[in-house]
Amino acid sequence: MIQSPKPRRGPTPLWRAVIETTSIVFLFYSNLLMGEFTSSNGKGKSLTFALRNIFTGTNFVIAIISASVGYFVFEHLRKSL
Repeated sequence: MIQSPKPRRGPTPLWRAVIETTSIVFLFYSNLLMGEFTSSNGKGKSLTFALRNIFTGTNFVIAIISASVGYFVFEHLRKSL
C-alpha cells in the first residue's frame, strides 16, 4: 500500500515576511549600486567607492521602511485577490 506524501507546508508568516522584506532590501541596494556605479564612472572611482557610498545609515533606514511598506502592500493584495 502506497502512502501519500505529507502535504508540504509553506513557510510560517514570520519567515515569509523576513524572506520578502530581505528580497526587497536586496533589490533596493542593487538598484542603488547600479545608479552609483554608473554615475561615479570617473577616474579613480571603483566598485569599492560605490559600495561605501551606498551602505549608509540613511539608506538602510529607507530600505527597511520601503521594504516594510512593500511587504504590507503585497500581503494586502495577496489576501484581497
